[in-house]
Amino acid sequence: MEAVDPEREARFYNEALNIVKWGEEVGIPFRLLGAIAVNYHCPQHRYLHEKMERIFTDIDVVTYSKHRPQMKKFFTDLGYTPQERLIASPAGQHRHIYWSEEKGWQVDVFFDALHMCHKVDFRGRLELDSPTITLADIILEKMQIVEINLKDIKDTIILLLEHDVGDREEETVNGVYISKVLSDDWGYYYTVTTNLKKVRAFLGEFDALTEENREVVSARIDRLLTMIEEAPKSFKWKARARIGTKAKWYNVVEEVYR
Repeated sequence: MEAVDPEREARFYNEALNIVKWGEEVGIPFRLLGAIAVNYHCPQHRYLHEKMERIFTDIDVVTYSKHRPQMKKFFTDLGYTPQERLIASPAGQHRHIYWSEEKGWQVDVFFDALHMCHKVDFRGRLELDSPTITLADIILEKMQIVEINLKDIKDTIILLLEHDVGDREEETVNGVYISKVLSDDWGYYYTVTTNLKKVRAFLGEFDALTEENREVVSARIDRLLTMIEEAPKSFKWKARARIGTKAKWYNVVEEVYR
């Protein structure tokens, strides 16, 4: 496994924060997603990113679709090259990619929502936190992946180790909001709850975690699962639940390469 390069990680992290700052200066509300968002919100436990060999790979940001026409100029002014084929395709309505040969990384820009295995909708939510999306949206971003990978499990563990589950947004995982989103979509519910249980099952796999760490994360996962299960479900949810996994409950995601 590739070792973490602290100097590169610091440059990566600073560039991500600067993109948000520079966006504000020209009226574009960028919010960070992914590992950098987790790292930002977890100052007490960010050392675990290095201990668990969690390497930053891309800078992921979301903004509103009304700012899409400003993207190419904004990023080319910063020295990035647009992936023109993606931008010109139908997928370009939802996502742009900009690559920097000099820096050796890319920026993924999502508009309004993350269209992956399930849709994580950010409309009206970017104002709730800065410079990242909310903690609840980070959890949904990570847990909506049907074939979840180790890096997203690591990020979720670190986030839940630092933050409790509750009913508000401020440095808290808003379980009420997550429960409401999942109560109208059985497929989304099934993927998220299945993945939360996988995260809990993986707690014993990381030597960097103490037994107390594992107990804290496990208890918070249990609390979030209880909130999700106890939330009233819509008629649509109940109808889809009767079909279960006999029919595909998620969208198939095609990876976009540079």
